[in-house]
Amino acid sequence: MLGREFFNRSVHEVAPELIGVTLLVDGVGGPIVEVEAYDAEDPAAHGYRGRTPRNASMFGPAGHAYVYRSYGIHWCLNVVCEEEGSAAAVLIRALEPTVGVEAMRERRGLVEPRLLCSGPGRLCQALAVSREHDGLGLDTPPFELRAAVAPVEVTAGTRIGISVAAERPWRYAAAGSRYLSRPLL
Repeated sequence: MLGREFFNRSVHEVAPELIGVTLLVDGVGGPIVEVEAYDAEDPAAHGYRGRTPRNASMFGPAGHAYVYRSYGIHWCLNVVCEEEGSAAAVLIRALEPTVGVEAMRERRGLVEPRLLCSGPGRLCQALAVSREHDGLGLDTPPFELRAAVAPVEVTAGTRIGISVAAERPWRYAAAGSRYLSRPLL
């Protein structure tokens, strides 16, 4: 199990090391295959302009979840990193569904495993993550984070789905994974 101390470091150290880590929510999930880093100086980060009721968890202690609604439709799960108050987090973009696949299929209404968790909104729907998970510790139920069982080749590329600072190579992925939200460029 990864403890909160794992996250009490630079978001740029934590993000690539999350690739291959198994994320479970109420016993459902799989290895993380894609993430994006957002630090306090990043104009694309939710905390860049300061604390609000929506992003308050992003300013909380490392090792907690920051869950927000994207475009008023999809929930997105982030892991808070660095010192309390720094507003740095890693967005979990995709995972390979390996545990509780039937539950994920039911929640998503899909059969194709590749599409179950390929994208932050799909991932949250498949894992039943919602606003109720915002601010919860990642080292206590319903969350479980297991260290990678084997080394994973990690590649980096530019972030997607944002309009500012998109050129920064802060998107990390498992090389060759078919479960990514989009291919790395």
